[in-house]
Amino acid sequence: MNELSVEAAEPELRRKPVQQRSQERLERILDACAELLDEVGAGALTTKEIAARAQVPIGTLYQFFTGKQSLLAALARRNLRRYLDRLTRRLAAESPQDVGGFVDLAVEEFVAMKRAVPGFAALDFGLTGPTPPALDDVEHLLDGTLDNNGAVARLLHQLTSEQLGGDGVRPGPLALRVALECADAVLKLAFQSDRDGDPTLIAECKVLLRRYLAG
Repeated sequence: MNELSVEAAEPELRRKPVQQRSQERLERILDACAELLDEVGAGALTTKEIAARAQVPIGTLYQFFTGKQSLLAALARRNLRRYLDRLTRRLAAESPQDVGGFVDLAVEEFVAMKRAVPGFAALDFGLTGPTPPALDDVEHLLDGTLDNNGAVARLLHQLTSEQLGGDGVRPGPLALRVALECADAVLKLAFQSDRDGDPTLIAECKVLLRRYLAG
């Protein structure tokens, strides 16, 4: 997956880190944001607490970000980059030949991140819970024009086009968008009562996506 396909639509940071030290500070801020999302949720999250957790002055945080929403947007985009990197490596290693194999790997990598990546349960590629009143537009964290699922569907379409060659079924952007909406609903249900995700519902999610996208 070409990283530019993820980066191209991203809003600019106030200041892009150039030196390694600045990049490390930026990553610490995003790590702190992710940890606090798990602990207090998006509604109680504050830039002051994030800066304190990251052990940087509050002014350093505002050198990169305009506020809490731009922080969440940067974290969501980092989550998406990491997900696509993980999925691309799995695809390269296992070389699925049809959309069903692609679906299984896509769901498995998403579930693995839900279980293990700090903050991912509360913010994967967009907020998974209620939107705090102070946040303006959490539906466009990944892209200024497409909503979050639309942006992810576009990138997954690019990835399936690259990976599923030959005469195999390659779902279009609209089908992938519908599939994402279905997967969101089923996987949200799977993680409501089980912090590791109900395995029966995760399996049903795979069946649902396989049948829909192969059709």
